[in-house]
Amino acid sequence: MVEYTATSSSLADTRTIGRRIGELLQPGDVIALIGPLGAGKTHFVQAIGESFGIAREEINSPTFVLIQEYDGRVPICHIDAYRLADVDEFLELGADELLGGDAICLIEWADRVADVLPKDQIIVEIRVIDETSRQFQVRAESGRGLELVNQLASPL
Repeated sequence: MVEYTATSSSLADTRTIGRRIGELLQPGDVIALIGPLGAGKTHFVQAIGESFGIAREEINSPTFVLIQEYDGRVPICHIDAYRLADVDEFLELGADELLGGDAICLIEWADRVADVLPKDQIIVEIRVIDETSRQFQVRAESGRGLELVNQLASPL
């Protein structure tokens, strides 16, 4: 397992971290987002979207819709597993069919569906430090995920 950690002390920092990761993403990448309510998962997704030419205000939490799709230089699928009862509901939605395709998939509450996510996923765990500060732990175990985390950990 390879790991990279970044700390954000503001929303602007969170956007910078998101855009930096976004610049490294490729079609088929799966980002598994983990963190409590209010951690900044949707702000992070908005920053990634910006790096693909998607206006921030176009991206919102798909909590009630469950899956949002955005057209940028690379299509982005934004999935929210918060309201899903179990992995079976995720599969019934067909969300698993979006993984590894032509789009980048960003999954909020990914820990709820971890059993069906690809092994080369990129896990981004957001920890709340205080009201404005967050710690982003980015890790991967294999394949494309390892490649991305290694690139992220390399000096600019």
